[in-house]
Amino acid sequence: MGGFFGTVAKASCVADLFYGTDYNSHLGTKRGGLATYDQDEAVFTRSIHNLESTYFRTKFEDELDKFKGNSGIGIISDTDPQPLILNSHLGRFAIVTVAKIMNLKELETELLEQNMHFAELSSGKTNQTELIALLLIQGKTFVDGIENVYKHIKGSCSMLLLTEDGIIAARDRWGRTPIVIGKKDGAYAATSESSSFPNLGYEIDRYLGPGEIVRLHAEGVEQMRKPNEEMQICSFLWVYYGFPTSCYEGKNVEDVRFVSGLKMGQTDTSEVDCTCGIPDSGVGMALGYAEGKGVPYHRAISKYTPTWPRSFTPSRQEMRSLVAKMKLIPNRAMLEGKRLLFCDDSIVRGTQLRDNVKVLYEYGAKEVHIRIACPPLIYSCPFVGFTASKGDLELITRRVIKELEGDENKNLEKYATTGSPEYEKMVEVIRERFGLSSLKFNTLETLVEAIGLPKCKLCTHCFDGSSHF
Repeated sequence: MGGFFGTVAKASCVADLFYGTDYNSHLGTKRGGLATYDQDEAVFTRSIHNLESTYFRTKFEDELDKFKGNSGIGIISDTDPQPLILNSHLGRFAIVTVAKIMNLKELETELLEQNMHFAELSSGKTNQTELIALLLIQGKTFVDGIENVYKHIKGSCSMLLLTEDGIIAARDRWGRTPIVIGKKDGAYAATSESSSFPNLGYEIDRYLGPGEIVRLHAEGVEQMRKPNEEMQICSFLWVYYGFPTSCYEGKNVEDVRFVSGLKMGQTDTSEVDCTCGIPDSGVGMALGYAEGKGVPYHRAISKYTPTWPRSFTPSRQEMRSLVAKMKLIPNRAMLEGKRLLFCDDSIVRGTQLRDNVKVLYEYGAKEVHIRIACPPLIYSCPFVGFTASKGDLELITRRVIKELEGDENKNLEKYATTGSPEYEKMVEVIRERFGLSSLKFNTLETLVEAIGLPKCKLCTHCFDGSSHF
């Protein structure tokens, strides 16, 4: 996925830009980049670093002195090197995007046939941010150009443009990814994660609507395009991506996780001694479950945070599995002889769950029950890159469906329907495979209720295949 931060201030923006961008680090692990514009000297300054073997701060701290200016944008990305700086008939600008383009190859061919060229090939393939920029500069104005991007791409795209006249923020036309606007005395900011704001002194000013375009200056925000009525914001933001203190559409991540666990705990009939959250994104749900069920919360597993990056960082599954295992340390004293219920955000491939459960039994757990914050992931996501999955068969649900049906695409609607015979059989196969005492997933209805937005405003495609293309 990825996350960005941009700010325009009356004073130097560099410190806010650096820390604000860093607060998006949980959203991406491959590339980090910063760009500033010095209005006095009319100069753009940019730097991009590879983050696959280190962290954003360690790469950028030593070179902050080279950045100058009152406006800047930054990106933590799981895709291409960014920001890019272009000179065009619209003027000079830097661009960062949080995007997933399904029809990139088709658009690449179309642009090449129009005598366009792609200059940024450092990753060995077309940089999708450059492709977005080329679509953008076909417009007569920035708004016209962004509309052209919305018109042509299939997938999703939110962006920040650092121009010679402030920052332009444009949210994906379906609102699949968020942009939050913050303000403080003498500055405005735009970010993917509102958790960037508190320690920098910003307050949430507003949430951009789907397709909305605004221009930020230090003195205020100018609306350049009104938002669309329809929205399909990714529901997985609250399940997994989001930092606990972040809010999207006015709905706090930790609160949603707590409520989803509370509702499950109030109705679950399993008899357990305590509950525990699989760090980090399972913790909020587990705290809610403990309150709803009336059982204590224990930290039977702790995450070793000083050195281990996120589990999907390495390109090879074997290394992802090793990292996932090494970063979670079981506590025998809290496990031995206990009937434990663990809460986690989701099951994607099942590799991490298999390793975790094996260790829990080895360390003396009497029973291991698993509760998942969302429904089973039946469909791979065409809109937001939330896993390194290359296809449907990397989902454990699809592999099980293939075993049961002989075809991973057969009866998907039935398998996605909670309580159906097909659904129950699929869940039971997964439970048996991992030797669990019990396994339950939250229902889609409970997740939607916990988020607190109408179902029609949420993208739930990965659960039920329902969202717009």
